[in-house]
Amino acid sequence: MTDRPTLHAALDALLQPDRFKDYCPNGLQVEGRLEVRKIASGVTASLALIEAAIAAGADTLLVHHGLFWRGQDGRVTGWMRQRLAPLLAHDINLFAYHLPLDAHPELGNNAQLGKQLGLQEVGRFGEQQLGWIGEQAFAGAQALANRVEAVLGRSVVLVPGKPGPVRRIGWCSGGAQGYFEEAIAAGVDAFITGEISEPQAHLARECGVAYLACGHHATERYGAPALAAHVAAQLGLEHTFIDIDNPA
Repeated sequence: MTDRPTLHAALDALLQPDRFKDYCPNGLQVEGRLEVRKIASGVTASLALIEAAIAAGADTLLVHHGLFWRGQDGRVTGWMRQRLAPLLAHDINLFAYHLPLDAHPELGNNAQLGKQLGLQEVGRFGEQQLGWIGEQAFAGAQALANRVEAVLGRSVVLVPGKPGPVRRIGWCSGGAQGYFEEAIAAGVDAFITGEISEPQAHLARECGVAYLACGHHATERYGAPALAAHVAAQLGLEHTFIDIDNPA
């Protein structure tokens, strides 16, 4: 057992959110009870996750995608009211860490995704150094895609680059399609992320760099539970990971 300020301090010490320019408030987003015994972790603070956390007896929810984002309508109506109401009614703390969780060198989304895929980091690229580079030999882009599909348990959208072996691999979890040009400039043979927009298919074909869109949720399933398990062990708390399936 611990208290909310101690947990908040431990999370901030690990992730150092003040170092990042982000699109949302990082840290405590909804204040619940002072005493903390059990953390539920998940990717997104959806109503389904909130209800599952309550059913699991959690007093604290730790996610990657919280409730509040720059530029959104600030009124507490519709889906926002539906999510906030059970948090407040059950006195649940909501902690959310976005880019700081992507970037953490051991517990973050990119570190954990690389670990799942067997990629050892050899460099970084992109804004705020959020893109990662690793090395592992594959016979070609399709072989890499097969590996990713086996690990993540879902199909991958593959735009092949040039034929031949793939060794130098860039990746950035979630919606990082805008990092593709910087990945190309960093000399990768293939780029792994969650989503693809129309321009990336053309860039992959013209620049010879394979592009793999593997699912926003699927590529960001690993950071929140790794972080929550770490702080739970550190502070003597219970922890459960709740994976709410998302096809996106």
